[in-house]
Amino acid sequence: MTAARKVRSRAPAAGARVRKKTPRRAALRGPALARQAHEVLERLRREYPDAHTELDYTTPFQLLVATILSAQTTDVRVNMVTPALFARYPDAAALAVARPEELEDIIRSTGFFRSKAKSLIGMANGLVDRCGGQVPETMEELVTLPGVGRKTANVVLGNAFHRNEGVVVDTHVGRLSIRLGFTTETDPVKVEQVLMRLIPRADWALISHLLIFHGRRVCLARKPLCDRCVLNEICPSAFRV
Repeated sequence: MTAARKVRSRAPAAGARVRKKTPRRAALRGPALARQAHEVLERLRREYPDAHTELDYTTPFQLLVATILSAQTTDVRVNMVTPALFARYPDAAALAVARPEELEDIIRSTGFFRSKAKSLIGMANGLVDRCGGQVPETMEELVTLPGVGRKTANVVLGNAFHRNEGVVVDTHVGRLSIRLGFTTETDPVKVEQVLMRLIPRADWALISHLLIFHGRRVCLARKPLCDRCVLNEICPSAFRV
């Protein structure tokens, strides 16, 4: 006969803080969810009054290039690369005729440098051939450029041109939208559609900045700092300490 297994319970170490998950709340819908979104927006607005894109740029062209480079890497890494990149290729005309090997060497540390170089040169040629070398100010024109999808276009439109055509949904915005109970969707396009319904259009660019700031500083992917979070008591995913 097999002996019964002993189950040991581990007591918390002396002085250790015990993190307890709050009971899951019923999913909010309709006006209640809209009120929740408004409260999140206002609390984060107060917490991060200077929320902005953390990519360094001075022109729409520079922001477009930096945003393409930011895929699968950090803004910090991109900002380390772009000074030399912009010095060598100051505008679309210069970038359009870049030698791929030379461009790849400059952007190598951002990862996926071959595909990014191809996208950057293709984008620059599109600007020269169809837009007079200037970055267009509409979603419809931007997304026709090689390497430019809706997310990249939203970054450029919202920051360089102050046009709220959509909501930028990166990994932070997607993660926080689920944790805050705004949606259960993981597809960025569907998350964007939800946020566009919940957030006033005038704040579409801002909500992205706020959620990204909060996701980078407090609501971390692996270990959210719920005890430091201004959303603690209204967040359905929060841990209590």
